Amino acid sequence: MALREAIALPGIGLAIPVRAAKAKLSALLDMVAGGQEVTITSDGKPKARLVPAARVRKVFTGTWEHLKAMPMQTKGPFADEIVRADRDGRGW
Repeated sequence: MALREAIALPGIGLAIPVRAAKAKLSALLDMVAGGQEVTITSDGKPKARLVPAARVRKVFTGTWEHLKAMPMQTKGPFADEIVRADRDGRGW
């Protein structure tokens, strides 16, 4: 997708004035989602950059070793008792 207001600046890349960026934000976001970086300018000077969001996967850190290291519960209300009391309180 090409925006008429966007221009290529040396050393900066694709740039667009802030007024045009405000008017064409949805189109800019589509371009950025497609991998294009866009620099927003004000008075011809770079003010901000729109870059694709990094896709970060949250790594599962829980392991069987972690569970084995947890202390064994020996007193107090156990999970099944807490769940049963909660269900009884709701009338299930």
